Amino acid sequence: MRYIRLSLFIMILFLSCVNAYAQVINIEIKTETGSIIAELYTDKAPITCENFIKYIENNKFEGANFYRVVRMNNQPNNDVKIEVIQGGLGFDVEGSPYPPIEHETTNETGILHKDGTISMARAEPGTASSEFFICINDQPELDFGGKRNPDGQGFAAFGKIIKGMEIVKQIQEMPDEGQILVKPVRIISIKKTN
Repeated sequence: MRYIRLSLFIMILFLSCVNAYAQVINIEIKTETGSIIAELYTDKAPITCENFIKYIENNKFEGANFYRVVRMNNQPNNDVKIEVIQGGLGFDVEGSPYPPIEHETTNETGILHKDGTISMARAEPGTASSEFFICINDQPELDFGGKRNPDGQGFAAFGKIIKGMEIVKQIQEMPDEGQILVKPVRIISIKKTN
């Protein structure tokens, strides 16, 4: 009996250490259309998660919205087609409140652009700041080695939607003009839930 208790204690202690190391932070993106819950993989993509969390904790997403939708039918000039919604502070913001971050490739993190993946938008590698997107369906062309971006570095995935994909899909189907929503969807708040 003593051996069983000791074994259980060691197992619980081990699992606690593993959970502390492989920390997942849950967030709620509350929009005027509904709430989206995501988990962020801080152990796999520490730089990207730290940046995103810094924006959350310092209320820098105030005034943010989902403003861009990419569907199969609204990207006629792209040979490699994707499906995402994009949000953040927007293209017309004078400057991001924080400097851009180092690019964490999917090759380094192991977080692939599957259905529901949340990832950072960017121009060149190392230019991501506040703009993020959510994948609808699997998007392997956004991974390291993918062809959506000519540099082949892909985008920095850092989490996954665990609840609210119906809201993501609803936003994706809203009217747009050249991928920009006619009426952007206001992000009321982004908060950590654990």
